[in-house]
Amino acid sequence: MVVIRLSRGGSKARPFFNIVVADKRLRRDGRFIERIGFYNPIARGAEESIRIAQDRLTHWRSVGAQASPTVERLIKQAAAKTV
Repeated sequence: MVVIRLSRGGSKARPFFNIVVADKRLRRDGRFIERIGFYNPIARGAEESIRIAQDRLTHWRSVGAQASPTVERLIKQAAAKTV
């Protein structure tokens, strides 16, 4: 199964997450199919905290990819920011 999930990056105590499309059987920070966005939980001021390529998200969902619960929450949060 193909899933849309977070892949952790950044250093200790400074997390940064890529939103990736990956095979469910692979490791969290391992190989992935495509990077479709990012999430920066410690963004300050005018820094961008979430970016998701909506066209790619729509494509992957149309072919059966399922988002993790956390990514679902981030998608809703990003949609609320743009409206």
